[in-house]
Amino acid sequence: MNFALILFLLSIATGAVWIYDRFVLRRARIADAERALATFDANAGQMDAEARAKEREHLRLSKLQQPGWVEYTGGFFPVIIVVFFLRSFVAEPFRIPSGSMIPTLLVGDLILVNKFTYGIRLPVIDKKIIEVGSPQRGDVMVFRYPEDESENYIKRVVGLPGDTVVYENKRLTINGQPVSVAKMDDYFDGPELQLKRQYNEHLGNVDHRIINDDRAPTATSHHDFRFVDRCTYNDLGFRCTVPAGHYFMMGDNRDNSSDSRVWGFVPEGNIVGKAFFVWMNFSDLSRIGSFK
Repeated sequence: MNFALILFLLSIATGAVWIYDRFVLRRARIADAERALATFDANAGQMDAEARAKEREHLRLSKLQQPGWVEYTGGFFPVIIVVFFLRSFVAEPFRIPSGSMIPTLLVGDLILVNKFTYGIRLPVIDKKIIEVGSPQRGDVMVFRYPEDESENYIKRVVGLPGDTVVYENKRLTINGQPVSVAKMDDYFDGPELQLKRQYNEHLGNVDHRIINDDRAPTATSHHDFRFVDRCTYNDLGFRCTVPAGHYFMMGDNRDNSSDSRVWGFVPEGNIVGKAFFVWMNFSDLSRIGSFK
């Protein structure tokens, strides 16, 4: 479901009603109220001044009242347009549905995604109109899944356009330089009830945690994706050169993530934004806060 398109259509529909009411119906109601008040004043006679004022005000308000269909359509226009603007150009909420980004993000985390870090895009058609910045290694990025653009995925940016990414024996190398990792205490994976090896990885300018599962194989199975000829796979892992205008993404839960190793590169046009804040997790309020 394209929620941006739904909000856009609702904005147009409610906005049309709001404009029609403001510039046509409202003027008709004001004219009708003036005629009704003039008739009332002419027939009020010797009515008590206080009662006359109350009756007159009641008549005026009744004539100016919006019809129900206007109140429940055009009345929502300001709210809908504000939500549409904030969601399209400022920040969009998402829910983490899987464990591919553990330990950085957990299932059930409700996150905010910055919509302007990587450029201002027109909503619905997702066309970039203003350059602001570009993804950097280490960013946590939300994007439309290349094999089904109706789905949004979240992973970490590992390879930039032109990078050569090698992942063998569960260790990452970029452009011939091994990515620095430091061993940490093992991570307890609650849903799987097991300990996994945990490391602090320094990627780009970001220090973040990753986990490895000793039981998982080093080899990677993959789909027949676009630019698959830029990758070679073996029993130890893989080697890929990122094409221009594309990014190589990996989950922090390295042995439990369907990412660019499996389905290929993310085109620049599929970018949604940079994830930066957990605003709620109903199972664990301590999760609220920023992350890297």
